[in-house]
Amino acid sequence: MIASIESPANWKSYELTPRTDWVHQLGDDEVAEIDAALRDVRAEEIGLAELRKEDFPLAKFPALAERVRSALEDGPGIFMIRGVPVERYSMEDLRMIYWGLGKYLGTARSQSAEGDYLGDVRDLKIPPDSPRFRGYQTSGGGTFHCDTCDVAALFVIRPAMEGGVSMVCSSVAIHNEIQRTRPDLLEVLYQPFWWSMLEQQREGEPKVYQQPVFSRHEGHFSCRYIRPHIKQAQRYPEVPRLMPQQIEALDLLDELYTRPEFELITNFQPGDIQFCNNHVVMHARTAFKDWPDPERHRHLLRLWLSVPNSRPLSPSMAHIYKDQRGGAVRGGFEPRVPGTMVFETTGAETLVT
Repeated sequence: MIASIESPANWKSYELTPRTDWVHQLGDDEVAEIDAALRDVRAEEIGLAELRKEDFPLAKFPALAERVRSALEDGPGIFMIRGVPVERYSMEDLRMIYWGLGKYLGTARSQSAEGDYLGDVRDLKIPPDSPRFRGYQTSGGGTFHCDTCDVAALFVIRPAMEGGVSMVCSSVAIHNEIQRTRPDLLEVLYQPFWWSMLEQQREGEPKVYQQPVFSRHEGHFSCRYIRPHIKQAQRYPEVPRLMPQQIEALDLLDELYTRPEFELITNFQPGDIQFCNNHVVMHARTAFKDWPDPERHRHLLRLWLSVPNSRPLSPSMAHIYKDQRGGAVRGGFEPRVPGTMVFETTGAETLVT
């Protein structure tokens, strides 16, 4: 029988809500040094693609970055930085600030085969049948899932007029609930499922691959769950059909993460930066309605990060993560054209450096 997991990332929503150890409000001195770093970069006319950590000098932020990484890997698996005064900056400056802060936390990974390194989370109104369609670039709701990287970070520029509520849950707590109530289905979730690459593979790579939802390696747990990727793999005739017990296990996951005791609403505000360790925390959002004024439309920026204190992963995670060693630079999707770096996405084109 598979054992339950003892971990600081094993929490229920009512336990994490009153805690303050995973939230940091930026002080005036911290904001001032971000301002100064931005001025330095602009004075030197350094672009996003060329920016190095030393080009964005921060004295106080490195200690906060260490605290963030520690909370993600050895704590609850989530951290929130609040208080970036987004209203005082242009969109171009906000991208530079976020990219510069990310340099202190880890290594950015491409979020698609197009080489998106700084993703725009907003409704781009891309048709669902377009090869450019991505769920996070629509106004529809998204079910709980893990992004394809060690750490997912979201920077809130503008919230929606209605909806767009962000939620997180502990996949460790859900694992333990399944262990307690349906250990037979827990065993199924440790076995391989077929997944689709959703056309993100490079030339010559397979369109489908196998990977479990839950895995453990060298004492470390990891969850990777994106049900639409599993569903889309069923389009291929060579992929075996899901067995009834597999469907039952996935349905149980989907039912558990919507229970109030597991689902935590994070109450996004402008200037928030939320970090999630995808191996122990899943995230989701509700559908939203934008303001009539395009300048007020909901807009977040997204980074996928590989961090130096990441956990070792099971060989069963090799297809996506490639290098399973702890601390390795890994995750994301390799750009089809090596060296491509996209820093802004629009409905019709990408701006590439």
